[in-house]
Amino acid sequence: MLMRTDPFRELDRLTQQVLGTAARPAAMLMDAWQAGEEFVVAFDLPGVDVDSVEIDVERNVLTVRAERKNLTDDTTELIASERPRGVFSRQIVLGDALDTEAVKASYDAGVLLLRIPIAAKAKPRRIQIETSSDQAREISA
Repeated sequence: MLMRTDPFRELDRLTQQVLGTAARPAAMLMDAWQAGEEFVVAFDLPGVDVDSVEIDVERNVLTVRAERKNLTDDTTELIASERPRGVFSRQIVLGDALDTEAVKASYDAGVLLLRIPIAAKAKPRRIQIETSSDQAREISA
């Protein structure tokens, strides 16, 4: 029997295993936006116990880890398994314009919401211009 190999089918299969599919994502889904003077990130974590969620910030890297545990034990026969289980993590590199010391987190209805304020040094400000009529200045090197 002659077997044909389709490299695109193999690539598609490997991509689904690594990145997941719409029905079974391999990573935490998130949305991010700027609202006023804060940056907001929302992670979808349905079925995750809030006690299993960990949020860490090291330098400008924000890491979110969560675990979705099995609802069944080893003696149960599983008929369908489409929801990913186990430990998930996601890292986001934050810009210097954000105040990582003041991150606030809330969890409601399976959505983890992080609010990161924009740092004061990144906010626009006016610079006063001095003229020679205001004050004589000498420039030296």
